[in-house]
Amino acid sequence: MTVALVTGATGFTGSHLVRRLLAASYTVHVVVRPASDLEPLASVRDQLVVHVHDGSTAHLTAILQAAAPAVVFHLAALVLTGHTPATLVPLLESNLVFATQLVEAMVSAGVSQLINTGSYWQHYEGQDYNPVNLYAATKQAFEAILQYYLEAAELKAITLVLFDSYGPADPRPKLFNLLAQAARTGEVLALTPGEQLLDLVHVEDVAEAFLCAHRHLRTLELHAHERYAVTSGRHLTLKEVVAIYERESGLRLLVRWGGRAYREREVMIPWSGGRALPGWQPQIRLEEGIGKLSEH
Repeated sequence: MTVALVTGATGFTGSHLVRRLLAASYTVHVVVRPASDLEPLASVRDQLVVHVHDGSTAHLTAILQAAAPAVVFHLAALVLTGHTPATLVPLLESNLVFATQLVEAMVSAGVSQLINTGSYWQHYEGQDYNPVNLYAATKQAFEAILQYYLEAAELKAITLVLFDSYGPADPRPKLFNLLAQAARTGEVLALTPGEQLLDLVHVEDVAEAFLCAHRHLRTLELHAHERYAVTSGRHLTLKEVVAIYERESGLRLLVRWGGRAYREREVMIPWSGGRALPGWQPQIRLEEGIGKLSEH
């Protein structure tokens, strides 16, 4: 069986990827922090090899050497829509220091295949690079660091640029959780004027994209780095998404449109300049995905 190592495995997307890898008969190792909550992996915990990283490069190298994975899926990140002086160091440690330690450990352990995770927030106003926030800047900065390793070491990589994901049991305070809470309580939900376009991809489709990326990565030569957009290919305004949610869920919402201002550097039109991942396309339409939400 193919051995995979996953970072960010306790996150929403990461935990879905872990289950998809297991279903595809991968042997799965995960790297977690001492304080990580393993509850999202509870249903498959006995099928995993869990490594608790002490924060050092030497320990991460030892983990990579012991696991000897064919591929590393790097999803770990601290995602912040806006930073503060207090979150500056954690943001850099999570998104730059740890990520660089990971690639250094891969090179030392002789692991050559990496699936990295990017964000459409790196492409404000559709530009090749214009970060929406400091989080997006750290994602871009790591890609620059990764390029050094790709040039200097026996390594190849694919970066998957992710858009907004959703799905059942999402612990994040994202749109559909806010809508469900408003429907339960009957409270009036203050939203922006609702004209921004959203690109929503079901988490099961996102997980499948990572497996598809690994199949493609196997065919690439060493030192290659390819970038693909994991997009639904369908842009809907926030108002349209809320209307679809009401129709598919059967719930009625009290929304005060314009009750909240657009945030600074709000993405009004998602980036559409990415390449399509060979062999992958989304299978779950938003209407179907919202229906699945109501089943949980």
